[in-house]
Amino acid sequence: MPTKLSSSESFSVVASKEQICSELQGEVVILDIKTGAYYGLNEVGASIWNYIQSPKTVEEIQEAILAEYEIEAEVCKRDISALLKDLAAKGLIEIKNDTPA
Repeated sequence: MPTKLSSSESFSVVASKEQICSELQGEVVILDIKTGAYYGLNEVGASIWNYIQSPKTVEEIQEAILAEYEIEAEVCKRDISALLKDLAAKGLIEIKNDTPA
């Protein structure tokens, strides 16, 4: 699994199967089964979370968020990257390198 989320790498992101999530009033609450820790995502984070229930590239995630919300592309890219890094650090997502060997 790549340790950094770099735009120069080709990778996909998918929600880990080691968690349970529930949507509450437009937000998502995630329970990490391994640690018992709960995490909450706001409306935009919930949209990203729902979108990555199947593998997606960062570009696909960004396109979906830009289509759904009024946000500048650079801000969107930065915020998605920050969220994905945080989710990866907590083990809530899997990052798969799609670059051929």
